[in-house]
Amino acid sequence: MDPLLIAVIVAVFTLIVLFSGIPIAFGLSFVSIALLVAFEGFQMLDVFAETFYAGLNSFVLLSIPMFILMGMAVANSPAGKDLYTGLDRWLWRVPGGLVISNIGACSVFAALSGSSPATCAAIGTMGIPEMRKRGYSDQIATGTIAAGGTLGVLIPPSIVLIVYGIATGTSIGRLFLCGLVPGFMLAGMFAIWALIHSYFIDKDSAKALKNRTPPTFKEKIEVLPRILPFLAIIAGVLYVLYGGVATPSEASGVGAFLVFVLIAVVYKIYQPKKNMEYS
Repeated sequence: MDPLLIAVIVAVFTLIVLFSGIPIAFGLSFVSIALLVAFEGFQMLDVFAETFYAGLNSFVLLSIPMFILMGMAVANSPAGKDLYTGLDRWLWRVPGGLVISNIGACSVFAALSGSSPATCAAIGTMGIPEMRKRGYSDQIATGTIAAGGTLGVLIPPSIVLIVYGIATGTSIGRLFLCGLVPGFMLAGMFAIWALIHSYFIDKDSAKALKNRTPPTFKEKIEVLPRILPFLAIIAGVLYVLYGGVATPSEASGVGAFLVFVLIAVVYKIYQPKKNMEYS
């Protein structure tokens, strides 16, 4: 059969399956298997199985669930709320401080999980209700979460960069280095935009800042012991990755283990004093 005709058939069937609404992974798998069998016969199933196994038989892929596990552990523990609360308390004087807190929390969470959807889900669950409660508009609340969520693609350990490095044979450490500066630069630009927008354009933000009760110095300090250890883990993971101390798989495994240990230890210490807050 003409290769051009085969390409057209593959494209048409792929679009039909994708527009049917089934998950992309299952849709592409169905199209590839069905067309391989249709064009080459059932003997291609053996080749498909070997190719599929060879693609997954990579130790580096282990880092993906480990990094996601790090992020989900923080998001589903009081640490996620404390991270957001700490940024909010220290940035409350800045115009649009809560907006900048969203961007900062997204940046930190992206460095924990490497996933944009996980970042949006984790920070959005806390950030959007808090901003609405303080009088911010729905547009600025949802817009900052959507923008901050994109940082998960750039800021290491980005899952997209891991998959790209495996597929192309590129050093994942070098890819992480390439994403580090643009990721934090983008976060900084988001924060600058939030400050300008809140100060000059969005009157609701200015009103929300005026009506807010300022946090005390004690409230600012008391949250630090519950968030600094997790920031230390992020710094440690990035150091061992860029310093050549460990591979991404090793760094992700140790990072996930330390996150679970910190959650157990830190909140074992602070839970008795925070029963009302976390109940």
